[in-house]
Amino acid sequence: MKKTMTYKDAGVDITEGERLVKMIKPLAKSTYTSGVIGGIGGFGGAFSGNFKGIKNPVLISGTDGVGTKLKIAFMADKHDSIGIDLVAMCVNDIVTTGARPLFFLDYFSTGSLRAKKAAAVVRGIARGCKDAGCALIGGETAEMPGLYEAGEYDLAGFSVGVVDKSKIIDGKKIRPGDSIIGIASSGLHSNGYSLARKVIFNRLKLKLSDRPKGLRKTIGSELLTPTRIYVKTVLALNKDIKLKAISHITGGGIIENIPRVLPNNTKAVIEKGSWPILPIFNIIQKGGNIDEKEMLRAFNCGIGLVLIVAKRDAQKTLDKLEKLGERAYLIGTIEERKKGQHALRLSGDQ
Repeated sequence: MKKTMTYKDAGVDITEGERLVKMIKPLAKSTYTSGVIGGIGGFGGAFSGNFKGIKNPVLISGTDGVGTKLKIAFMADKHDSIGIDLVAMCVNDIVTTGARPLFFLDYFSTGSLRAKKAAAVVRGIARGCKDAGCALIGGETAEMPGLYEAGEYDLAGFSVGVVDKSKIIDGKKIRPGDSIIGIASSGLHSNGYSLARKVIFNRLKLKLSDRPKGLRKTIGSELLTPTRIYVKTVLALNKDIKLKAISHITGGGIIENIPRVLPNNTKAVIEKGSWPILPIFNIIQKGGNIDEKEMLRAFNCGIGLVLIVAKRDAQKTLDKLEKLGERAYLIGTIEERKKGQHALRLSGDQ
């Protein structure tokens, strides 16, 4: 007589999935805001659309992952902060429009589910949601044997925010003479890790426990430093300052992301040396013999978010950012863009 097979024999442990749901329910509940209806466990997350003080609400959505930064989490077997990165990459995108994040959903996929490890990831997601002021209202856990290496997983995040249509920040009012302000990043954030890993581990032969000269913490801790969440800073600043445009410095770095918010007749002139480059970027640049422009395309190089404001508002913006606990710098100006010119120029370049 043939042995009776179960789903677990095929590599999918439903019981472990149920255990995970019990572990993450209180984590999700800790993020709930007044708009949440119901809770974790249903087929869809529900959120009330009663937006006080918003006459013409527009929903802004965003989705992202954390890329090969996951590889560092696997190497270090540390999973409690990568969820912060997941939230940050989504909410930092949607807040560039002036939208307030409302809720967040996650997708966690692995070959063999380990509830304790997955719960650590969700713990980070919950922390990120609290920092962004949004609710974790749902998600999906998928166990797919044979698709992932042992101990590995993938993440995706989805967020929705709201902004009054009349107050959307879209860059249309940018004019020559406007100021460009950069807000400091906490490190690499969640971009450029394929290049960073190649330099750090293949060329420099460094280990996670190593602490190269200039770093205040180990390579492992540096590479796992969570992406800074700028939501509360932007929403507070937007009450007092007319923000003309906001650019989240993600994949493509400063060179590719600032032009995304500029009108066709303008260009950004970035002053090299106008902000401090974090030591980790110097280590990567020197170790990989990477030229300056490639660094500014692959990494944020110390600037995680860029604001464009009228010149008259520049100092007020810098002062306000300091009071909000941010390190910020005047890093450039907006100039007229002539036909054939690129939308961004580094000072000193033709």
